[in-house]
Amino acid sequence: MRTHQSFTLADKPGFKLRLLNWAGGYKEAVWLDSNNHPDPYGSLEVLLAVDAETSLVASHSAGFRALREYHKKTSDWLVGYIGYDMKNDLESLTSDNTDGLKFPDLCFFQPRKVIRITSDRVDFMYLKKVAGEIQSDFQRITELDPAKEKGLNTGRGEQARLRMRMPRQAYYSRVRHILEHIHRGNIYEANFCQEFFLENTVLDPWKTYNRLNHISQTPFAAFFRLDHFYLLCASPERFLKKKEDLLISQPIKGTAKRSRFKNMDARYRTSLLRSTKERAENIMIVDLVRNDLSKSAVRGSVQVTELCQVRTYRQVHQLVSTVIARIRRDMNPIQLLMEAFPMGSMTGAPKFAALKIIEEYEMTKRGAYSGALGYITPENDFDFNVVIRSILYNEASKYVSFSVGSAITARSEPEKEYEECLVKARAMREVLESNYLE
Repeated sequence: MRTHQSFTLADKPGFKLRLLNWAGGYKEAVWLDSNNHPDPYGSLEVLLAVDAETSLVASHSAGFRALREYHKKTSDWLVGYIGYDMKNDLESLTSDNTDGLKFPDLCFFQPRKVIRITSDRVDFMYLKKVAGEIQSDFQRITELDPAKEKGLNTGRGEQARLRMRMPRQAYYSRVRHILEHIHRGNIYEANFCQEFFLENTVLDPWKTYNRLNHISQTPFAAFFRLDHFYLLCASPERFLKKKEDLLISQPIKGTAKRSRFKNMDARYRTSLLRSTKERAENIMIVDLVRNDLSKSAVRGSVQVTELCQVRTYRQVHQLVSTVIARIRRDMNPIQLLMEAFPMGSMTGAPKFAALKIIEEYEMTKRGAYSGALGYITPENDFDFNVVIRSILYNEASKYVSFSVGSAITARSEPEKEYEECLVKARAMREVLESNYLE
């Protein structure tokens, strides 16, 4: 079904820049970049998929069934995202909050062209109908000028100023209400999010993604475009990966800020590792993930191979755990995704009760944010990140948005949770507010 051709890369960093710029000529594109982070479960460094042969855009109503049928029909590479509000297809839930972005609940496409970088090699995997373009595409990419200088424009002749959907005092009040639920035993933990946004704003998504990735350098960075919908992602978190008969989930819970002073930075890192509150947040979600994976796992195969390990990224320190499970190789990949979705790190525990409380107190429909973006291979393997630390952009309505959240537990203090949100927002704010308008 696909023609494969490989080339050796003499200048991999330069080729990556040119490849991403080349992708800008397509209305359908997914770019996934590990930023060279070590990953014992990794399968590639970069994946680019462009030019839809077929596509699926669906609402939460029977969306997973549509994806399952689409996957069966194509039996090929699929790339795209599962929006957070696909939860409504799995449980009796709704999403009625403000939605400035209007992203579809689910978007996937079958790319005509798939390009994968591993080590010093680039593999072109094209559908046969476009296989004759491999050589000319490779040549065109290597000759491109990697510079692409556009900016952000609101048309007002001033620097962009982000607005917050939820005022500070409203945030405090809503966290206190969530704490009341926790103290009554309705839930143990809830991930509570708030939105930052810009209206009447035009930006160059490719340039903005490059800036976001440059200052973040996360292991699950991604760029998504489908027509006028753009998702610019600097995610540090893996949602779920299937590799043959192995399932891997790596939830993140627990955050500490960075410092440019080494001694202070080391102190923040150590404090995070020793924090009873932050570790409790992580362990509660690990238990939830173990339960999710056990639905399909071979009996007795679910293991926690890492618990509350500190990983340091450019913007924050995080506590990361790894949960793995063995499954039958013939398990349907869409069913596996459904059984773990939405991810525990962005919901809470118990999951269903937390989902209802989140909807009650948040002010923005999450949409693609805190969903999952990734790929499915023809061999039915897959890898999906968690869509966090991400800028979302609707080019048609000129609406730009990002959201951040934190885990509310019995030990939470509204003021500290608010500050954690601001720490997580730093990279996106820096990218958007530092773009002076043309």
